[in-house]
Parts: sequence; C-alpha cells; structure tokens
Amino acid sequence: MPTAGPTSSLVKYDNPVLLAEVRELKRKGGAAKGRLPPVDKPTTQTEDILNTILPPREWETGTQIWTQYVGSTPATRLDVINLQEQLDARLSKGQARETGICPVREELYSQCFDELIRQVTVSCAERGLLLLRVRDESRMTIKAFKTLYESSIAFGMRKALLAEQGKVDMQTKIRMLERRADELERANAELHAKCDAIHQQEVEQRKEAERKHQDDVTFLRKANHQLTSQLQTFLGAQGKK
Repeated sequence: MPTAGPTSSLVKYDNPVLLAEVRELKRKGGAAKGRLPPVDKPTTQTEDILNTILPPREWETGTQIWTQYVGSTPATRLDVINLQEQLDARLSKGQARETGICPVREELYSQCFDELIRQVTVSCAERGLLLLRVRDESRMTIKAFKTLYESSIAFGMRKALLAEQGKVDMQTKIRMLERRADELERANAELHAKCDAIHQQEVEQRKEAERKHQDDVTFLRKANHQLTSQLQTFLGAQGKK
C-alpha cells in the first residue's frame, strides 16, 4: 500500500475518507458526523459497477489509512471540455512524444479513457460495461503487441549476437586462410627460384657440354687433318721410289 498521497489522475474521484470511518459506517449503516461522504449514501448498482471498473484508491499516512472512491456525479459538457484541456496540458507538461512508444502518453490516454468510461457508466451502466470490454480488449491487444515487440527484439539480439560471433569466426578463418595463402605464395616463390636455378644450371651444363663437344670435334678434325697430311706425305714418298 502506498505511504504517500495518490498521484494526480484525470479520473474524477470523490473526496478521500478514512478507511476506518468507511468500515464503521458500513457496520453501523449510519451517517458520518458533519458531512455525507460518497460511501454514506445507499450504494446503488451504478456505484457498484463504478467501483468494479475503477476500484477505490487506498494509501497510508502515518497510522491512518485513507480511501478514495471514484466519483458518481454525472458529467456535463464543461467537464468533457476540462478533461480535454487537462489531457493536453499534461501531455505538454510530461513532454509526451506525439508518435512512437511513449509511456507518458500511454498512461495519460489510459486515464482519459477511464474517465470517459466513468462518465458514460454514470449515465448508462450497460454502455459503460461495454466500454470496459473495449478497454480491456485494447489493453490486451497492446500487451500482446508489446510481448511480440519484446520477443522480436530478443530474437533480433540473438541473431545479432550469432551474426557477430559468426563474423568473429569468419574473420579468424579469413586470417588463417590469409596466412596459409602467404605461406603458399612463399613456397611458390621458393619453388620458382629453385626451378630458375635448375634451369640456369642446365643451360650452363648444356653450354659446357656443347663447348666440350665442339672442342672434341675441333681436336678430332685437326688430328684427322694431320693424319691425312702424314698419309699423303707417306704415299708421295712411296711413289717416288
């Protein structure tokens, strides 16, 4: 139970009375001395419906418990105009957002709707009960949308976390692949260097073999030329004899 006075509301309430007095009056069925609070007069069906739709507010100050019943006085055109002005003033004072989710605007419009239900119930209880069903249905729908919104936010957060984790894993994999690619590029460069060295060595060996072969051919030709000259000389000497 609240220990301070009730917060200001757009719903019209009667003057607060001590809960002990209310219980005593209900027990004795008598009237309070000095004035007649709303609970002193015989409770009508409309008042019962009002108390069911909008339960009395209770709060504690010191050792005393106060209660405050919703008003059962019929509303006039001026009351409706004042309600609209109070709603606009409190929306402005509370700096309520005009669009989107705003707890201040939601609470003030809820109070305004409760006051309209009170005014309608005083004039026609059946119409007030029907409006109560509309109010409860709208609140249930809004609650369902809030639950869906919170669930979607939670789902989005889980997906974001999974995506972030997947991003971290992917970045780790990318770094591993980049390192592997660097290693393969170094190995490829080393193999190319070895291939170039082997090719160069083979070219040099081929040149050396060709040079030796050319030297051998030259030596053999020279030897052949010498032998041919010697043979001709020998044959020429034999012919002269």
